[in-house]
Amino acid sequence: MLQRDVTREVATVRPPEFSRSERMRVLVAAAVGSVVVGYAAVAALLALISATATYAEFSTAGVLSAAAPAWLAAHHVPLRFDAGQLGVLPLLPTALLMLLIGRTAAGTADRLGLYEPLQARGVVLSISGAHAVVGGTIALLMGEGVVRATPAVAFFGCAAVSGLAATIGVARRCGLVEMVFDKLDPVALHGIRAGFMALFALVSVGSLAVAAGLAASWPRTSELFAGAGPSLGVGLGVFLLCVGYLPNAIIAGFSYVAGAGFSLGGVEVTPMRFVGGPVPPVPLLAAMPENQFVWSPVVLVGAALIGVLVGWTCRKVSDRPSSRFRAVLVAAITAAVGSLVLAATAGGRLASGAFDPVTVPAGLLALLVALWVLVPGALVAWLAGSRDKAVAEAGDAEFAEAGFDGDAAADSDVVFEDDELTDQFEQLEVVDEDEFAVDDDLEDDDYYDEDEYYEEEEPEDVVDDEEGADEEDLEPEEEDDAEPPAEEDAAEDDDFDAEFDETLGMEPDEDLDGKPER
Repeated sequence: MLQRDVTREVATVRPPEFSRSERMRVLVAAAVGSVVVGYAAVAALLALISATATYAEFSTAGVLSAAAPAWLAAHHVPLRFDAGQLGVLPLLPTALLMLLIGRTAAGTADRLGLYEPLQARGVVLSISGAHAVVGGTIALLMGEGVVRATPAVAFFGCAAVSGLAATIGVARRCGLVEMVFDKLDPVALHGIRAGFMALFALVSVGSLAVAAGLAASWPRTSELFAGAGPSLGVGLGVFLLCVGYLPNAIIAGFSYVAGAGFSLGGVEVTPMRFVGGPVPPVPLLAAMPENQFVWSPVVLVGAALIGVLVGWTCRKVSDRPSSRFRAVLVAAITAAVGSLVLAATAGGRLASGAFDPVTVPAGLLALLVALWVLVPGALVAWLAGSRDKAVAEAGDAEFAEAGFDGDAAADSDVVFEDDELTDQFEQLEVVDEDEFAVDDDLEDDDYYDEDEYYEEEEPEDVVDDEEGADEEDLEPEEEDDAEPPAEEDAAEDDDFDAEFDETLGMEPDEDLDGKPER
């Protein structure tokens, strides 16, 4: 919420509101610019490959026409040939294209001064709509040529990829992330973060497995590069092919270390099962194991350790074991959904030859990832977390310090033994005696006597004091020696009272002593 308030304050210094025509002009420029820049990047890459190839004929029209299906492939739209369908597409161009679209969307939001979640609709819809229209148009123009694409698949595929990238680009600037996080409780939010951490760790372990496979089979990798062709263009094309499919290989390695494995045509590779067969002569595939090893199941330890790490991070999320279990459950679901999306995009059809299809079992991978995170994570979070109540050991009398409420009491780790508690009470008693001693001193010295206090409050005494002060100034010596004529003053007062009563027509009464009074 603090970040949201800061965003609102910053919004006051943003540029002034654009008119409707100016806003439309900015949105159209962003949408068209993302399409043109992406298409130009694909065409430049194809031009580089064509220019360095030995037997390739380079022409501007040929490069621009060849860039159309490549642009669709970058949006992860399957392509069809006479020999079959190419569905296993490289993920690296898709990731770079999404990065470009996200940066364009973020720049557009900054230029228009957008900061509200609803304001992101215009940017996302304009960019995704432009990519969808261009993708559907390209698929229609390709017709029944050598390379084809289904117009409906191209339309919705381009819209989905570009829309997701644009949403990610404006998520933080328009407050979409804060809006989602504000609706989550701290336990669920911690579980989501732990789930993304587990997914990243599993993908990292998969990349290490691919790197180890390439390092172990480096002679075979060099042989495949040398056999591709003597020219620089062919070698560059093979290298770019391997780099483009490197994310696909990392996801396959991630599936392998999680236990689901992958398959390439008739070849099946898992830690528990291995079925050999022919593979394409691509240097990147040299990382695949050539046969079954006894130590292959050891790779599953990495996934189990990641589950333990998730449980360790969730052990302090709450004092209640049920809340900690819920955090681990949310982490398991998050990691499973992420692995499902990655596995679904990594595989696909590979024409109709001996290597078709390339499969990363998405459903099995998601299930195994959820189990690897949930089972060890829940055990660690349940056992390593704090308890609701302090348990007293036999023979030792211990006292747990209570908190403000039941949940806070569980947080208290302070335990007092009998001797320590007795010493603390003795110290408290000493302090109390000192405080009471100070109070006694104050009572004796500083408190006023009740009679003196009321005498000071009487106004007649104040008048007498003033008169006495005046008389002291005039005749100080006589006042010191003279004694007050109490009897004469009393008699004069009685006479005055009697005269006053007679004047008013009242009769004097008698008190208990027999003396008249008013």
